Amino acid sequence: MDFELSILGSSSAVPTSFRNTTAQVLNAFGRFFLIDCGEGTQLQMRKYRIPYARINHIFISHLHGDHFFGLIGFISSLALQGRTTTLHIYAHKKLEDILNFQFEALNTKLPFDIVYHYLDSSKIEVIYEDKHICVTSFSLKHRDIPTSGFLFKEKEKPLNIIKELVDEYEIPIAQRVLIKQGADFTTKEGEIIPNRELTTKPKPPRSYAFCSDTAYTEKFLDVIKNVDLLYHEATHCNDNKDRAKQTYHSTAEQAATIAKKANVKKLIMGHFSTRYKNTNTHEKEAQAIFAESYAVKDGDTFKL
Repeated sequence: MDFELSILGSSSAVPTSFRNTTAQVLNAFGRFFLIDCGEGTQLQMRKYRIPYARINHIFISHLHGDHFFGLIGFISSLALQGRTTTLHIYAHKKLEDILNFQFEALNTKLPFDIVYHYLDSSKIEVIYEDKHICVTSFSLKHRDIPTSGFLFKEKEKPLNIIKELVDEYEIPIAQRVLIKQGADFTTKEGEIIPNRELTTKPKPPRSYAFCSDTAYTEKFLDVIKNVDLLYHEATHCNDNKDRAKQTYHSTAEQAATIAKKANVKKLIMGHFSTRYKNTNTHEKEAQAIFAESYAVKDGDTFKL
């Protein structure tokens, strides 16, 4: 089943000719989750062939414009195309007021409902869950504005029954469910077949953590520990370390330090300042700390 991340924007503050502002889409088992929605995100969806009509859940990390200015246009386009399905937005409470003001000013009545799920950046909490995936929000450190990161984690799958043994031991359907949950099986003759002989382990659950704008902080290390893929902002290189500190952003070296301490498998970095013409230095500084560090560009995809 799919677990694929698409990068739609990797610039900080303002878009450039080559980089849009922050936006990503995670395709988790056919569920498309939009993560942040900078200006022009709907154009990026078209460009990179994201089926945006299938987006039912939007996660906004914080209310700086480069992370949500694309929302009003995207939602308006959904309305014009006749959407009727409920849209869920996970964000800090003020976003609802902002969007309602825009809809009222435009005299717009949407043909679908928006359900707002308010984020509490003071704690770690599960904000979305279905039978396949769980989404947890956690606090970041970005000036005095509430800012949240998101962990998308696949739920553990049940054990796999070895097909040949189902026929051999004539295992009834009702018993197969219990075996997948770890039970042993007793044959008609009374022989107990241990679960370990009947099953194989499923693939490990996949995980992705999104750490938007933040100063260096280790307070969420336990949340993102051992994730398969970590996105962490790296607005600056070490030549602008003081500027990063002043604006509550991170350097590439700091992002790599977090990745190393959290024991993640791969780090991807974005939210690059427009002062950098390329990201070679970002990768060099990060890889000196954590080898599996990569600078993203718009259009990149990462399959887990």
